Amino acid sequence: MKTHEQWTSKLGFILAAAGSAIGLGAIWKFPYMAGTNGGAIFFLLFILLTVFVGAPILIAEFLIGRNTQKDAITAYRKLAPGTKWHLLGTAGVVFSFILLSFYSVVGGWILSYLGRSVTGSLSNADYGQLFTDIIANPLEVVICQFIFIIMTIMVVKGGVQKGIERASKYMMPALFLLFVVLAIRSLTLEGAAAGVEFLLKPDFSAMTPETILLALGQAFFTLSVGISVMVTYASYLGKSENIVKSAFSVAGLNILICFLAGIVIFPAVFALGFEPGHGPGLVFVVLPAVFNELAFGGLFLFIFLVLLLFATLTSAFSILEIVVAALVKDEKEKRVKIAWISGILIFLVGVPSALSFGVFSDVQIFGKSIFDAADFLVSNIGLPLGALFISLFVGYRLPRKLVKEELLLGSNGMGFFFDIWYFSIRYVAPIAITVVFLQSIGLI
Repeated sequence: MKTHEQWTSKLGFILAAAGSAIGLGAIWKFPYMAGTNGGAIFFLLFILLTVFVGAPILIAEFLIGRNTQKDAITAYRKLAPGTKWHLLGTAGVVFSFILLSFYSVVGGWILSYLGRSVTGSLSNADYGQLFTDIIANPLEVVICQFIFIIMTIMVVKGGVQKGIERASKYMMPALFLLFVVLAIRSLTLEGAAAGVEFLLKPDFSAMTPETILLALGQAFFTLSVGISVMVTYASYLGKSENIVKSAFSVAGLNILICFLAGIVIFPAVFALGFEPGHGPGLVFVVLPAVFNELAFGGLFLFIFLVLLLFATLTSAFSILEIVVAALVKDEKEKRVKIAWISGILIFLVGVPSALSFGVFSDVQIFGKSIFDAADFLVSNIGLPLGALFISLFVGYRLPRKLVKEELLLGSNGMGFFFDIWYFSIRYVAPIAITVVFLQSIGLI
């Protein structure tokens, strides 16, 4: 019998959706992007663009999913029968498959660091060399990637209520608690005020067109919009829920986590004399060195790595779920089998990415490593194009009356908001996304 699962509560949905959004983009990418692009001015732009560009797209995905109560592919078929719009959902599933194939590699790196943290072998290491050695070790990266995928499958196979929602209800509060503990420790360091100022006191002279574009890209990608992940999550949402408030709750939690990540990292970096503009290695190279200088630094590094693992897993749940949901199509008896098959296939496809810094380091695709090529395909092409077509689908293909009724369903008193949002989804978001896309592929 075909039945469609639902979240047991609004909080469960918000925590799961926030968990999807709050991943490596917020905790790994945001600090180094802010560190290399002016700190506070980048953060300010990121907040504004999350609210005015990212959130409207998030609402659009929620609207599609909640209206149809279907997986990503079937949702577009239901709303636009006899057209090719279902290919937008198909593309989302394909890009999610590719995304998790290399995302799980980074999850494996985190597990590798976590294992070393437990054994104490992270103390007093040459962290730059250590990171290079770990990602070049074929056996270690593949085993850790496999463990990460197994952890993801074990949750997703349990379904929405017993798997994803239950895990998110424990992992997201734990994530916030661990962040607060680390933030307090970081803020108590002598010289921490310089790091707080770097994050919160904007220098408008540092704002350039490139800074605006990068902040827009960061806002966009950290919300998990563009590959219909949120269409799938919202399909499990009851009709009485306020999708506008839910979307801004998710966006707000995402901004909060980015803020906490900055508060954890920058005061400690400045207090201990490190460089905030270190780049992508900030988490894996600089942070261990920072924690190594602190009293009980090994404990705090362990806490941070657990936190990073939680955030990475909650995002992985949502990425695997869009693939599984598209194949299960409400036939719940198939979920366990399809979750295992999908997960193992994703792992196998991801092995070349895992080996691209070692065994396959000489293999280049358009001048990029296998890992970087997969990342570029999803992040710079799949996500922006997906979000662009989602905004066009909701803004121009769906009848305005249907869109308004669905948005206001469960959202009493939000009528004033519809015209603002509808203008944004038809004009502001498509233009902004197009600019980001052209910038990301080097055409502007």
